[in-house]
Amino acid sequence: MQIFLAIIIVPSFAFVGIGSYKSFGDDAGTIAKIDGKPLTQLEFDNAVRNQLETYRQRLGAQFDQKMFDTPEFKQNVLDQLIAQRAIAAEVIHANLSVTDAQLQKAIVDMFGGPANFNMDTYKQVLAQQGLRPVDNDARMRRELALQQLAVAIEGTGFAPRSVAKSLSDIAAQEREVQELLLPVADFVPQVKVTDEMVKAFYDKNAKQFEVPEQARIEYVVFNNDAVLSQVSVTDAEVSDYYTKNTAQFTTPETRRASHILIAVKKGASAADTVAAKAKAEAIVAELRKNPGDFAKVAKAKSEDPGSAEQGGDLGVIEKGLLVAPVENAINKLKQGEISDAVQSEFGFHVLTVTELKPAVVKPLDAVKADVADLLKKQKASKKYSEMAETFTNTVYEQSDSLKPVADKLGLKIETAANVSRNPSPVAGAAPYNNAKFLAALFSNDSLTSKRNTEAVETAPSTLVAGRIVEFKPATKRPLAEVDAQIRQRVTMEEAAKLAAKAGEEKLAAFKKSGDATGFGAAKLVSRSKPEGINGLAMQSIMKADTTKLPAYVGVDVPGMGYGLYRIAKVQQPAQADEAQRKQEAEQIGNIIAQQEMAQYIELLKQKAKVKILKPITTTTVTEVK
Repeated sequence: MQIFLAIIIVPSFAFVGIGSYKSFGDDAGTIAKIDGKPLTQLEFDNAVRNQLETYRQRLGAQFDQKMFDTPEFKQNVLDQLIAQRAIAAEVIHANLSVTDAQLQKAIVDMFGGPANFNMDTYKQVLAQQGLRPVDNDARMRRELALQQLAVAIEGTGFAPRSVAKSLSDIAAQEREVQELLLPVADFVPQVKVTDEMVKAFYDKNAKQFEVPEQARIEYVVFNNDAVLSQVSVTDAEVSDYYTKNTAQFTTPETRRASHILIAVKKGASAADTVAAKAKAEAIVAELRKNPGDFAKVAKAKSEDPGSAEQGGDLGVIEKGLLVAPVENAINKLKQGEISDAVQSEFGFHVLTVTELKPAVVKPLDAVKADVADLLKKQKASKKYSEMAETFTNTVYEQSDSLKPVADKLGLKIETAANVSRNPSPVAGAAPYNNAKFLAALFSNDSLTSKRNTEAVETAPSTLVAGRIVEFKPATKRPLAEVDAQIRQRVTMEEAAKLAAKAGEEKLAAFKKSGDATGFGAAKLVSRSKPEGINGLAMQSIMKADTTKLPAYVGVDVPGMGYGLYRIAKVQQPAQADEAQRKQEAEQIGNIIAQQEMAQYIELLKQKAKVKILKPITTTTVTEVK
């Protein structure tokens, strides 16, 4: 198998050393130095943009950059950069490196191994990210080197057996509990709510009764779809594109091949090489007489154990995966033909093509719709900038109505009611439910003049402009309107206080007497098996001091009443769950390893002599577009 893997290479990989990241920029605009290397303002701003873009994609319409425009957020980004640079510096000082073979294996493994790796697909994936193979090689080499360091540290984290056992015992501990609940409802008849109590609650909780400002709005959306609806493609254009780009519609030829290898060791003598060639040529002669015996001969005579077991099968040959002499020879063979002995750096190969599927060109009719769609998008992309400028200028120059821009660009005027200043979860992904657009919509100028907002980019290639048709300022619901609601709320709160008072009195009495009168049937509970007991109550039960039994705890259970709990017995499960204990020990070990890694990073930062040259609060962050 080793020789088989060895001939599968990735010739376009430009393997670079760790020196490719020994320098992190020049001194221009330096805000910090780590191991004597500058961290520049530009690098910091790029890191902030990347973080913001991550949050924007995660939060969607709810993203508001102002939430992150804080010293704490910027400091967190800086801390991450410093930690990364300190670790990278240690990688260099420790001479940690990644071999070409390790890098090649890591990349091929991303695709599920050599059998699934496709060089063209690999390049396409990188191109979509704006990367070249050489750039990705350097990035992955750096990351693999950092992983070596992290694994070396985190791999030392383990939980001592006694500690893991003690923690598992605590987690698995069982307690025999009886419950006595004093329901809030039982105390409601004792509560008398006065008008003064209602008024006091109303005044104290004024924000609960506010009705936020609301607006009825009109808005128009300009995006690629709006442009697409105004472009067309002729049959002649489709045909011309198809003719000039036939390769795009061609399923390439595929060849499945097998080989027999007569190996020649590196540095072999001329005599050994001649002998190996003669052996390979004898196999060629044998197989040309009986081509059907190829698999049987490969199993018996091939010196590539990985493919010999499969009768020499190399699978479907992808361009660039085999050494050049072998690949070139395979591409010249007809199906079933036996090659001459082909020499490579591994020895001499006898080759055959076991399956050949010729290239197939899809007919124009089969791809016509796709080509038309592609050409429309290309035209729309070119026209978008021109129409976007018209949109922006029209909503500004004719700001008393959205009708001119709608008529000019063929857009639909949309309406929305009960729109407030902040994005609403109810509105979801509605075009107007965007923090930047709402800020423009509820600006002083828009509110007072009821003119169009400026064109606001709410997403890539999406502009929205709107205007307020009707505005209702924030108000407070009158007391009379919420009187019944408040009375009910106050009643329940006062009843809960009475239940808690009665419960605390009973708790004190039980602690003195050790009595179980009034409690329900005993339950055996644990942290993982609460047996219907409220979560807050379970926390108190499992935390209770049980050095003296029976033990009692009282818990105010919101919405239910006051719970009293009598703990009569504490024990371990009859049979320990060894699988669970093993998992818990691993989790404890991971926590310890993470703590050790954090401490190690702090030591590396000290070793790197980190110097902050510019207060982070003075930096400027470019808004994400």
